[in-house]
Amino acid sequence: MAKILIATEKPFAAIAVKGIRDVIEKAEFEPVLLEKYTEKAQLLEAVKDAEALIVRSDIVDAEVLKAAKQLKIVVRAGAGYDNVDLDTATAQHVCVMNTPGQNSNAVAELAFGLLVYAVRNFYNGTSGTELKGKKLGILAYGNVGRNVARIAKGFGMEVYAYDAYCPSTIIESEGVKPVESTEELFKISQVVSLHIPATPETKGSIGFKLIQSMPKGAILLNTARKEVIDEEGLQKAFAERPDFKYLSDVKPSIDEELKANYGERYFSTPKKIGAQTAEANINAGIAAAEQIVDFLKNGNQKYRVNK
Repeated sequence: MAKILIATEKPFAAIAVKGIRDVIEKAEFEPVLLEKYTEKAQLLEAVKDAEALIVRSDIVDAEVLKAAKQLKIVVRAGAGYDNVDLDTATAQHVCVMNTPGQNSNAVAELAFGLLVYAVRNFYNGTSGTELKGKKLGILAYGNVGRNVARIAKGFGMEVYAYDAYCPSTIIESEGVKPVESTEELFKISQVVSLHIPATPETKGSIGFKLIQSMPKGAILLNTARKEVIDEEGLQKAFAERPDFKYLSDVKPSIDEELKANYGERYFSTPKKIGAQTAEANINAGIAAAEQIVDFLKNGNQKYRVNK
């Protein structure tokens, strides 16, 4: 019986674990749970005889992959998968998948929680502004970007988007105005919401020049990855633009410095919480289990992210 290891330093909700177990046991596989582990050695031991692995933000590096001699598939329950060593997985003939879309509404709702907090001056008692009528630029029109657009329309915002991999006809068909470049998006948008992955092309791509081009009262919102921000450029933007605000669900390396110098215009969640809702937790976990079962039984690699 194939062993499927659910290894989560930060556990799934109990109801999600039950759903995952049900999916795995119905397929006549064996679910094994490793929760709240405190040492990497515990993961290395548990994964030795596993054929499949479900993780959240847990690090699946070369050491883990090489210890897992029987491993066929890793599924990251969530959209991002930069915690998995894709090159080593490919070399070890291990399929890596994510669960796109399962956390997207949760992240989008958090984005607007942060955004309302910002336009109301972090609830400091002073007069703020409204979102209605403001121009929102969405950078990357994937699952989260689409949900952000849906919610923004409810606020009465003008919604624009740029995605190098999504045809403008699709963006336009959903009532969003497509633009031709990242530069154009920043230039016209009072608020820019980032939904790009951390890739060699995007790391450090959002910096001073783009922020400086934004209209007065600019707000940059990052619920993606901290690596996409050029932190030196971010600091320069804060110093030169007293009207600029930055909100993040991914604490930057310079968090303490930004708090000390620009705390009235900067906020970051203590840890990444975009996907931390009961619904997203359940959806992503069960989707991961279903994808593993489908892969082991039918060879389905629809959500594969490595070569």
